[in-house]
Amino acid sequence: MNKGELVDAVAEKANVTKKQADAVLSAAIDSIMEAVSKGEKVTLVGFGSFEPRERKEREGRNPKTGEAMKIPATKVPAFSAGKLFKDLVAK
Repeated sequence: MNKGELVDAVAEKANVTKKQADAVLSAAIDSIMEAVSKGEKVTLVGFGSFEPRERKEREGRNPKTGEAMKIPATKVPAFSAGKLFKDLVAK
């Protein structure tokens, strides 16, 4: 499912126009990305949580040459599924 299909599904379930559903979905996604980029954790009970995680510096290899190289430490976004979401997928 891509964003367009998600907008269609949300519009149908919420009984709103596709334009309204797209605006709300885009605002929600933007708000989540903004909060996580500031270092905050966003929790949607039953669905899951989004948070920034630290990735330590590590050693990697250049695939062309096989030469060892250092991969610098960085922050990455992470998602952890909630219990209801996990249970629904497991069925």
